[in-house]
Amino acid sequence: MTDKVATFGEIMLRLSPPGFKRFTQARSFDVIYGGGESNVAVSLANYGIPAEFITRIPNNDIGEACIQFLRQYGVNTDKIIRGGDRLGIYFLETGASARPSKVIYDRDQSAISTAKPEMFDWDEIFEDVSWFHWTGITPAISHDLADICLDAVKNAKKNGVTVSCDLNYRSKLWKYGKDPIDVMPELVKHCDVTIGNEEDAEKVLDISAPDTVITSGKIDAKNYRFVVEEIVKKYPNIKKVAITLRGSISASHNTWSAVLYDGKEMYTAPTYEITHIVDRVGGGDSFMGGLIYGFLTYKDNLQQALNFAVAASCLKHTIIGDFNLSSVQEVEKLMGGDTSGRVAR
Repeated sequence: MTDKVATFGEIMLRLSPPGFKRFTQARSFDVIYGGGESNVAVSLANYGIPAEFITRIPNNDIGEACIQFLRQYGVNTDKIIRGGDRLGIYFLETGASARPSKVIYDRDQSAISTAKPEMFDWDEIFEDVSWFHWTGITPAISHDLADICLDAVKNAKKNGVTVSCDLNYRSKLWKYGKDPIDVMPELVKHCDVTIGNEEDAEKVLDISAPDTVITSGKIDAKNYRFVVEEIVKKYPNIKKVAITLRGSISASHNTWSAVLYDGKEMYTAPTYEITHIVDRVGGGDSFMGGLIYGFLTYKDNLQQALNFAVAASCLKHTIIGDFNLSSVQEVEKLMGGDTSGRVAR
């Protein structure tokens, strides 16, 4: 079986005021498309890994534009289901310095949110797939999507497919009467690889890093050993857990690193100082895309896989849009210690 990766979730129309304008200043919006799972698919396709995106998109011109947007980056869209009335939208106001970025969702009654379990033939979808990725965003959208995710992960395991999940807690999405702690554990127990951050682990799995205040701007990798050990203890099927470590000094200045635990050893990546963030949306997705690539490419060299993922996501912060369009060569150059940013001639 080839190293083909399928991702499943919602892709949205993203509307952003140009530059650093506020919503109240906007007289036009920049248009792109993005969403957690599609962002991972684009990263992998960009690195040369066959990737396809599974979702439901309306059969209209906006849906077609979205599909064409994905195709231009090499993502296979053949198994996307067409139907529903609209594509979800999110508005992004880009923050700077002490002013944080702001997101407003307009995704009620989107095509994917009204999807039903019988619309997806997971045996067919997984026929030539070796890896399946989903995130905690999708089951947060609707009760039916939580059921669809459960069908997906169960069928993935039945078909011998490796399953990864980004816990991705989104407080604005859990509105249909279910708490994430009532939904996510049943899904996570079918996963082989899980990633998240300190807030995700606390809100989704009720596991907290000791002596950590997430708004302090300071992080300490050693505090997270307890978290990763607890996740593996509670979910024995999970073979690897990664936690991204973001130090939020300001909206424009972050530190960025991660840890990876394989049940025995905890690996720590170098810490990057990102002093001028262009666009941080998709940072965690770019880490996940880099980590999957690292696992598939570097095989048993887990330190190398982690270092690739962190370097890849560091570069994503310099790219406008949800997608990480860094090449393997650019990531490996940063991994090698070249942070000069000199013009490549």
